[in-house]
Amino acid sequence: MKPLASVVGIGALPVGKYVDVLEHEMMLRALVEAVEDAGLSKSDIDALVFSLPRPYAEQRYFGTFMAGYLETPIDDILLEVLGNGMTGGLAFDVAVDRVATGKAKVAVALGVNRELHVPTGKHMELTMRAVGDVDFHVPFGVTPIAWYALNATRYMHDFGLTREQLASIPVKNRRHAALNPLAQLRKEITVEDVLNARPIVRPLGLLDVPPRSDGAVAIVIARPDIARSLGRYVDVVGRGFHHEGVHQVSSRPRDLTVFESAQLASRTAYESAGITAGELDFLEVYAPCSIVELILTESVGLFPKGTGGIAAAAGATSLGGQVPVCTSGGLASRGHPPHVTPLYNVYEAVEQLRGEAGERQVEKAAIGAVTAELGDYNATMMHILANS
Repeated sequence: MKPLASVVGIGALPVGKYVDVLEHEMMLRALVEAVEDAGLSKSDIDALVFSLPRPYAEQRYFGTFMAGYLETPIDDILLEVLGNGMTGGLAFDVAVDRVATGKAKVAVALGVNRELHVPTGKHMELTMRAVGDVDFHVPFGVTPIAWYALNATRYMHDFGLTREQLASIPVKNRRHAALNPLAQLRKEITVEDVLNARPIVRPLGLLDVPPRSDGAVAIVIARPDIARSLGRYVDVVGRGFHHEGVHQVSSRPRDLTVFESAQLASRTAYESAGITAGELDFLEVYAPCSIVELILTESVGLFPKGTGGIAAAAGATSLGGQVPVCTSGGLASRGHPPHVTPLYNVYEAVEQLRGEAGERQVEKAAIGAVTAELGDYNATMMHILANS
């Protein structure tokens, strides 16, 4: 596998609630950790690619402010990117591309998401109400969790998925999160806890969905030759993307039990890396709800359609199982600061491939994949990472 670029440093704050701190202070902590982890200095950085902070971030023009705050001239590019849930994935993708195309020797994908200082009503007004078609979806209160509930209801009807099988996914993810010092929610739960939790949008309950979260992540990416001179690295060896040309929920009838964009993006990613889905040792995915993780495991080729729930309940996606999924704890337990969630996925994948994941380490992990998404998976981005 020929590397496009290599990850040489990672830094992240534990996911949680940050009240008496500003975004740039959080960002600095993650960036310093990542640069030190890489064995580099700030003068080595050619490109900074930020995920755009939330609209209620207190510091405006965040990227250029950070360059000034760091007193760091940048020779290649400094920009902020935005793509809803895919924002962090886009930042990573652009940073990898700057290095892969020779425009930068060292690039950093980084971002901060701080939202718990904002009242829930304001958060809903500025973010959740903005989804879908403003003339149709918004007046009827269609939110992402409502879309995913539609997926779950249809899947249960078509394939006989039981509520207990679906509940096994958040239980598994909380078990993984209990082993992750970065995770927001670490108290283990049971299937009964999931079934008895407060309903959000039936059949999904409180423990099927993610909490609101704050966090900050930085990923340092370098040319493969530089990475090898540093001595510790993880290669980015494949990439795939597909947007269906659908905004959130399709205006035409479609299959609610498969993510077509994930099928196509993963196929491209596997082909570019020269592997098959069966060669993945783990998968760290952007899955806001239990049903999303289930459908995604089928759509990217881990399990045949209609069998993902059975596989999850049998332990196939747990640590020690066939293909561990969301070893970090996933969005509902590690936490979900949306604009940087994909960067937390990369962080977890790098720890796994460096053999530094502690009690949640996947044995002999050599190849892993991370995903990011838009809407009801109307768009998917996948990156394949591998160790040497």
